[in-house]
Amino acid sequence: MDKTWEIIKEVLTYPLIKMGEGSITLQSLLILCVLFVLVLFLEKIVRERIIMRIFEKTDFPESLEYGIARILGYIFLVIGFYMAFQIVGIDLSSLTIIAGGISVGVGFGLQNIINNFVSGIIIFAEQPIAIGDRIEVSGIAGRVEKISLRSTMVVTSDNITMIVPNADFISQTVTNWSYSDPKVRIRIPIGVAYGTDPEKVKKLLLEVADEDSRTLKDPEPNVIFRAFGASSLDFELGAWTKEMTTRPTSYISGINFAIDKKFREHDIEIPFPQRDLHIRSSAVEIKKPMEAEPPAGKVDRPGED
Repeated sequence: MDKTWEIIKEVLTYPLIKMGEGSITLQSLLILCVLFVLVLFLEKIVRERIIMRIFEKTDFPESLEYGIARILGYIFLVIGFYMAFQIVGIDLSSLTIIAGGISVGVGFGLQNIINNFVSGIIIFAEQPIAIGDRIEVSGIAGRVEKISLRSTMVVTSDNITMIVPNADFISQTVTNWSYSDPKVRIRIPIGVAYGTDPEKVKKLLLEVADEDSRTLKDPEPNVIFRAFGASSLDFELGAWTKEMTTRPTSYISGINFAIDKKFREHDIEIPFPQRDLHIRSSAVEIKKPMEAEPPAGKVDRPGED
């Protein structure tokens, strides 16, 4: 047993890599791994049990609380990993040149991740979006479910979760329907046939808006006579609602169904584009081909071949 223990001890303490005055052994690597796991475990406990409980007594927005907690957690990890290296006896100063070269390569390879990480910090600081907001970015429309330092989870109206990189919220135009005031005006275009009374159309469209319980009474809905179109009189119904933060498609669809029903009841035609084709015809003179003339000096006589 003593001999076996000596062999194990010799293997564990065998220098693998020379670093300055010291060296890295298998024993130091095992201790370092244990310390890393311990640091990760303590970071989770500190972040969830201490930092988040402190935030429960504040009035900070949920997204800001989450962002600050994550940043403090990363700081805790950096300090913990540094202390782990010191406990094991690994001199980090000897790794300066190597770490510089690696950092350059990693910087180029992970520039998108770093960009998203910095963008996440900017989002937490400026708060252009928050959890629960309805947003549109990069062709994706939905409700913000979760904001992390690298990406943001957006749930669409079809209950599909989309992972959007945070850099898109900084570099692209973002539509936030919930940023300041949840009520917005929905514009619904509609065309009617020529000859229809415009005042009657305006009256019916306002009735449709007022009959929908999701339409706000203040501000009042309005109707605009847009233009004399190619095949229709073009109107626009503007109605204020708060449905853009929850179910915008359902509201617009309900208004369109109601307009169609109301116009059918009052015999108002919704035209479709038409084109008239005029065909012009003209007489074409057809000339009879000229008969061939007999060759000079030859005269046809009866009875001759």
